[in-house]
Amino acid sequence: MTKRSPTEAVHELCLAFGDSEAHHSHGMPDFRVSGKVFAQYAVNHHGDGRVALWLNSPDGVQHECIAMDDESYFVPPYLGPRGWLGVNLDKNLSWDEIQYQVAEAYLHTSRSTAPIEDVIPDVPPPDAQIDPIEFDPFNDPVCHRQLEQVRSFCFTLPEVTEVPQFGTPSFKAGKKTFATAYVVDGVPCAGIWVGKEQQSVLLADTRFSIPRYTGHNGWIQLKLEGTDSIDIFRELTIDSYKHFALKRMLKELEED
Repeated sequence: MTKRSPTEAVHELCLAFGDSEAHHSHGMPDFRVSGKVFAQYAVNHHGDGRVALWLNSPDGVQHECIAMDDESYFVPPYLGPRGWLGVNLDKNLSWDEIQYQVAEAYLHTSRSTAPIEDVIPDVPPPDAQIDPIEFDPFNDPVCHRQLEQVRSFCFTLPEVTEVPQFGTPSFKAGKKTFATAYVVDGVPCAGIWVGKEQQSVLLADTRFSIPRYTGHNGWIQLKLEGTDSIDIFRELTIDSYKHFALKRMLKELEED
């Protein structure tokens, strides 16, 4: 018998209310009733290490739950100040308790007055761990290999440090980020500053695209596909590094 992952169980649970719908927003699945989100499913969001649900719970529930069990419950980012409840799916909570919390969020969002006992779904719990690649795409061997090539080259440059940024590796020249590595739809990618003028030239190669959030500042996204992709990355990254590096770092680079 095929085992059910937490992702499969969460989707079945959140869609068990009949009028709920699944969407994908801000890189995460969410579940809605009458167009309003009552639950978001967050796997290792920005590298936080959690497999969790963020729930639009009634007023006061967040405070009560965290006071009772601050290992299983937490204040989620962005939505926490509005009273949303974070629920860790792999800590102390029983599946019955998780179903109760989801049902409560559904009722609160839909403004239904139905008794919660009448709407709590009867969905089997997960019986498998989260897929390691779903938890961290760099667990995929191909993606990991490309990351190691990115990392190896960046560390040949003076005074480079690696820091997690939004859950993905970022490489800094001093205090300035000059390259990042991440995975998009299973494909390893690199973010590199090239300047706005060069963006339009590079887009002739379909492996390049304008990234969200940073594209307007002159950054480009490169899919690390093809035998020459790492060579292209190295060439562009040198220029990005030089753009952000301090004078002493540039002098050391020239001496090398």
